[in-house]
Amino acid sequence: MRTIRVFIERGKDGTYGAYMPDDNNLPYGVIGDGATAAEAIADFKAEYEDIKAFFEEEGKPFEEVELAFSYDLPSFLVYYADFISYKGLAKLTGISAAQLSQYISGYRTPSPKTTLKIQSALNAFGKELRGQCEKAVVKIKAKIAKFAQ
Repeated sequence: MRTIRVFIERGKDGTYGAYMPDDNNLPYGVIGDGATAAEAIADFKAEYEDIKAFFEEEGKPFEEVELAFSYDLPSFLVYYADFISYKGLAKLTGISAAQLSQYISGYRTPSPKTTLKIQSALNAFGKELRGQCEKAVVKIKAKIAKFAQ
């Protein structure tokens, strides 16, 4: 099964859109929208299922794909704001919380260099978290094995 990227973007009006790029060589396209990124993703998935059902009703072949959602930077920051504070993100990236807030609000747009800096910092943080989780799992398994004896 092919994986198709779905882009999530925040519009100037504050709503979110989810869409497939035109270069995926599929005989269908799907879009979704909502007041939040989560609503746009849910709408996108519902539309995908509707198109799938339509193709089946018409007797047309439907290529199922795996969906990989990608966010623009402001949408990503808003979507994960409950988990990563501006202060925490500022500490990770070296970019001030005030500047990050302006990106999220749409007042300013980050340069490609700044976007890459944020992405690199978040990737490094994710790797660190994964490493810490793997270590914790090993310790827990050892304790369980010791307890079971």
